Amino acid sequence: ISPPTPPPRHTIGEREIRLMKPTAFLINTARGAIINEVELIKCMNERVIAGAGLDTQEVEPPPAESDLWKLDNVFLTPHIGWRRLETRQRLVDMTADNIEAYVNGEPTHVVN
Repeated sequence: ISPPTPPPRHTIGEREIRLMKPTAFLINTARGAIINEVELIKCMNERVIAGAGLDTQEVEPPPAESDLWKLDNVFLTPHIGWRRLETRQRLVDMTADNIEAYVNGEPTHVVN
């Protein structure tokens, strides 16, 4: 999870990807700029790791000419990975728990 602060840029690049196992999949559901896409594309073309799943990209959607569209080992989703039923149910449950805690005088997740 990425905190709501100035977004980190290119925290994961070629060096970090080359440290991963060849069977690894890099999954990004946080912020697109975390991954250096130029270096990711290079590594994916070289099959350094098995693949990548990107629910968020530096530019959403990636431009039509982006090599991300051409790679068979990169899976792109339109920043809606959170929309699964289980994820939404967890969100509803957390909201209900937070309301109940507040009503009982024991608020959680307080931001001052």
